[in-house]
Amino acid sequence: MHRYGIYDYAGSITKSLKVSFQKSYRMQLSDAAQESKWTSAHTWSFIAFSFGMFLEAYIYGLSFIASGWYPVSGTALQTLILIWSPLFLITGIAFAGPLSDALGRKKTFYLTMLLYAIGAVGIYFSNSYFTTLPFLALLLFAAGGEMNTIMTATHEVMPRRHRSKAMYWEVNFINAGGTVLGAVAIVASTLYNSVYFQREMIAATFLPILVILAYSRYKMPESIRWLEAKGKVDEANHIAQRYYLPENNNSKISPQGSTFKVPPLWVKVLVTTVVAASNTIGFTLMAYTIGPFFNQSLTAYYILAANLVGFIVGAAIATLADRLSRRSLLLYSSLGVVAVTWIIYYYVGLGAINLTLFWAMLILFYGFVGVNYLSEDTLKGELWHTSRRGTYTALTRFISIGLSIPVILITSSWNIPIYTLFNAIVWTCGLLAILLWRVKGVETGKGVPIGVASGEVKPM
Repeated sequence: MHRYGIYDYAGSITKSLKVSFQKSYRMQLSDAAQESKWTSAHTWSFIAFSFGMFLEAYIYGLSFIASGWYPVSGTALQTLILIWSPLFLITGIAFAGPLSDALGRKKTFYLTMLLYAIGAVGIYFSNSYFTTLPFLALLLFAAGGEMNTIMTATHEVMPRRHRSKAMYWEVNFINAGGTVLGAVAIVASTLYNSVYFQREMIAATFLPILVILAYSRYKMPESIRWLEAKGKVDEANHIAQRYYLPENNNSKISPQGSTFKVPPLWVKVLVTTVVAASNTIGFTLMAYTIGPFFNQSLTAYYILAANLVGFIVGAAIATLADRLSRRSLLLYSSLGVVAVTWIIYYYVGLGAINLTLFWAMLILFYGFVGVNYLSEDTLKGELWHTSRRGTYTALTRFISIGLSIPVILITSSWNIPIYTLFNAIVWTCGLLAILLWRVKGVETGKGVPIGVASGEVKPM
């Protein structure tokens, strides 16, 4: 037994050395790949991710538009269709997060695209409230999984010098999707005054986007970091050599900043969840449910204004994202949102706010939210180790979006002063979480590599 024990011990040392060598090799491969110049693989990935985000926003807003398709205003059926979006979005998130960690980022995309196609066809042929609901659920399930996987894969696929910019632009396509949805709904209802035409126009918009998604997903490679995390070194090496490394043989990592700390897991989860919840709930209250609750005829206009302003502001910020501090963007945008929401509450509470002032404050609100949204959506996908990135991103999104469900149910019977007061309190909670991140968190913007942002690699 003693002799076998020696052999076992020697074998364990050999195995440890082999594992250490493999980990070292994988890190060098990943570091070289993330320092690659922008290639066609990045272009196809960016197209696939951007249009995926576009569809997610388009689909999320459908329930709120669909609440005016059928005579359910002021009933429990209206409330049901309003919670449909967050309910089935988080169901898809909970499913796709762990699945993308287990099965791979690219294979998960193929599943969500198939569900998109089925749901779009179903919406096109639906002609009643109860036939619309199941196909909406299918689309939302796919959208939740789609966005979660995009938020996971972008940080692993995009080169370091363009990672923040790519992610900000992709998230900004959510604003583009909401803008198009609002515009299509307004044009269809104004020119044709037909619910059927409006529904068919919205469903038909899916077709060209699905074609673009299918082709771009076929052209994009699997995440090298995910392959490494699964021990698929040969496949990772093949993809790296084919798509990234030939153009960049002398890369060196030069992340900004000289200190290295890894925030506790509870801080990461708490901050990302609270900040995401304040953004999701606060934006929903002032863009999606404010119309159905207080003026159904303006629902599409609120959605259009919120997303159009967000897109314009987001385009300016996204262009500079790799040079800017993630923590600073979160802090200053949150301060702006909190200030505007309390001002809105103050004037609404006095009964002194007119329609022009209200819209002016809303547009200012949407602008600050646009910066906050792009920054927090980027943050909550970059803090986790590769092997669990999809799962932890899903966890924070599941909780934060799920919290909007009871909020929609509760606030549906409130008057406008209490409604705006609650909105201000929600955003204030988000600001407190961001202040905690200023103390306990790390800088993940300004060109910081994803391995450093996630705490997997120390700066060199």
